[in-house]
Amino acid sequence: MSRSAHPAGPRHADVMAEGHYTAPADDLNALDEKVWSRTVTRDEHGALTVGGIEVSRLAEEFGTPAYFLDEADFRARCRAWSDAFGPGADVFYAGKAFLSRAVVRWLKEEGLNLDVCSGGELTTALDAGMPAERIAFHGNNKTVEEIERAVSAGVGRIVLDSFQEIVRVAHIARRLGRRQPVQIRVTVGVEAHTHEFIATAHEDQKFGIALAGGQAAEAVRRALTLDGLELIGIHSHIGSQIFDMAGFEVSARRVVQLLAEVRDEHGVELPEIDLGGGLGIAYTSEDDPREPHEIAKSLGDIVTRECEAAGLATPRISVEPGRAIVGPTAFTLYEVGTIKPLEGLRTYVSVDGGMSDNIRTALYDAEYSVTLASRTSDAEPMLVRVVGKHCESGDIVVKDAFLPSDLAPGDLIAVPATGAYCRSMASNYNHALRPPVIAVRDGRARVVVRRETEEDLLRLDVG
Repeated sequence: MSRSAHPAGPRHADVMAEGHYTAPADDLNALDEKVWSRTVTRDEHGALTVGGIEVSRLAEEFGTPAYFLDEADFRARCRAWSDAFGPGADVFYAGKAFLSRAVVRWLKEEGLNLDVCSGGELTTALDAGMPAERIAFHGNNKTVEEIERAVSAGVGRIVLDSFQEIVRVAHIARRLGRRQPVQIRVTVGVEAHTHEFIATAHEDQKFGIALAGGQAAEAVRRALTLDGLELIGIHSHIGSQIFDMAGFEVSARRVVQLLAEVRDEHGVELPEIDLGGGLGIAYTSEDDPREPHEIAKSLGDIVTRECEAAGLATPRISVEPGRAIVGPTAFTLYEVGTIKPLEGLRTYVSVDGGMSDNIRTALYDAEYSVTLASRTSDAEPMLVRVVGKHCESGDIVVKDAFLPSDLAPGDLIAVPATGAYCRSMASNYNHALRPPVIAVRDGRARVVVRRETEEDLLRLDVG
């Protein structure tokens, strides 16, 4: 595909002279394997491919914007987490990152469990055949109807998030003639090194019951006295997109201290602890995520060491990777529309999606990479900001990146690492139609979540 040069904003030399931006890669056509799924490559013509299919073919068949999910990579990451933790631990995929019936079937086939946090996620899990005993149900404000559905289905655990919920779940379980396995979610007072909106273990936030002031210990007392509950362990979660394991070490130490207090007061050693998820992935070449086997060894060593010091048997560990599995397995494909150079600043590249399909940049100040996908180019790099088509100045997909200066309307560009939270948090802002999710594997592509239509919008508008 041949494209003529377009008048552009600052080039590489101009930007580097200002000293404000990271230099572009030596080769803008190169693909950093850290941020792309495993089957993404470029073909002999320079076009991006996934699962052996060139993106222009995918765009022609499925349209843009669209999320393309590398099924082989997703399954491989499931196996890597399962193998890393082994049969003595439990891996729960965090469904909030991205959930569909196809994903549930893949998880079931690859031997992972599933963590859900709403009635809708629970319905999807059960409808797609996930055994109820392999489901954990989270949430800070579960409704009575959601709890009844979970208990009736026989979910493997409900994570209790408040004193009211302890009583509520116990009452419902007794009424249904069940003894519901539960964990108590505690906030351990750890400040995770992440965005304030996704840090979840400090006291001043909505999740869990604080260790401080003996609240968590009181929650354990109450749970142990209620006939409808079987308290199987303690749950903690310190945040999301975390690279530093130090926070997990502090969290594990404080959870084990609580287990020791429970043993000393009640003569009971709780058999499980769940350390949550939140392990980060690479969105840009500067991110350096840990591999599952490193995480498993680190967490296992921490828990074993703390339990030995406390004289406790080592409990069964659970973890909840969501983003760490699905995040790197998908990219979003866009078509370039308007290109607007701002002299001395940057070039604004508008695409046919935006904050309706990826709110994370606006919400969390998240950083992403981007590449020209439909062809390669030897043109000089230019500094760009990839923006959407919505009526918001904050409608930004990629804040600052480099693309070739001959970029033109009609080119396809791809943003990697969009498997987690992009489709899950997608909206109809400006009555945008949420994009489809296309699974690609071994030269075949299929829709797993279809594109919304205008008829879908009108069907809900009963006027």
